[in-house]
Amino acid sequence: MLFFLPAPVRGAISLLLLILNTLFWFSLLLPCSLLKALLPIPAWQRFLTRVMIRIAESWMAFNSGWMRLAGRTEWVVQGRDQLDHDGWYLVTSNHQSWVDILALQHNLNRRMPMLKFFLKQELIWVPVIGICWWALDFPFMKRYSKAYLAKHPEKAGQDRLATQRACEKFKATPVAVFNFLEGTRLTPEKHAQQQSPYRYLLRPKAGGIAFVLDAMGEQLRSLVDITIHYPDGAPTFWDLLSGRIRKVVMRCQTRTIPAEFLGQDYDNDPEFRARFQAWVSSLWEEKDALLAELHREYPPGR
Repeated sequence: MLFFLPAPVRGAISLLLLILNTLFWFSLLLPCSLLKALLPIPAWQRFLTRVMIRIAESWMAFNSGWMRLAGRTEWVVQGRDQLDHDGWYLVTSNHQSWVDILALQHNLNRRMPMLKFFLKQELIWVPVIGICWWALDFPFMKRYSKAYLAKHPEKAGQDRLATQRACEKFKATPVAVFNFLEGTRLTPEKHAQQQSPYRYLLRPKAGGIAFVLDAMGEQLRSLVDITIHYPDGAPTFWDLLSGRIRKVVMRCQTRTIPAEFLGQDYDNDPEFRARFQAWVSSLWEEKDALLAELHREYPPGR
């Protein structure tokens, strides 16, 4: 443990370890991804996909190592014992901080299939890590605004097609398809701007997971609904690096996805869209109530 060192020193050491850890596993991941691209043989590609997932899981395990080295975070986690490393899941969570992703990886790594996030297309250009995401078949999405679609109606439905193409790659090996339903991190400004009806959440966006259930309905039967609470307020990434996060509370609820929501056309079926949005809203009402309970049970400093 490095907790005897000043926080800035711990943060610098953690950042260095994170960079070195990423570069090392990237050096193993890149050759595998090139072999996979050059030899389009299904059995070979499935084998390399499994190898690359093991590499990524090792990267996450070493990240957990420097997190333990830098700080003494208390993790209060319930529900993850129900998960299966060989299962197929749709996963969502509330979103408060960049720390959320590493917190999820730290607690779920090797307990369920590797989380595959939907990413903005521009993120493929992030140095090193963008190539890692591409190699691991993370889906890159290009979203079009309503104003853009009004001028270019031929682009309508492209999001859905892109989701279907991405999900085709997930059918060969167990996967946990992850989506932050809020679409962005919670801040007081965003909460006020949205006039969110929830106390601790932004409004959910149902379209993304509806497209996934359309593309993979025959495989995805369970939703892992994760709720994250930081008793001392949403931390920064530097707080994580410097070991200044005292406690993280996490609840994992595994829910059966209603069969009526599988393989449906969210874009072109208004009746289905209304039912699906109502279901997602009910999940968010429960999550908001759970967060209220967690705020009472785990207040700041306790």
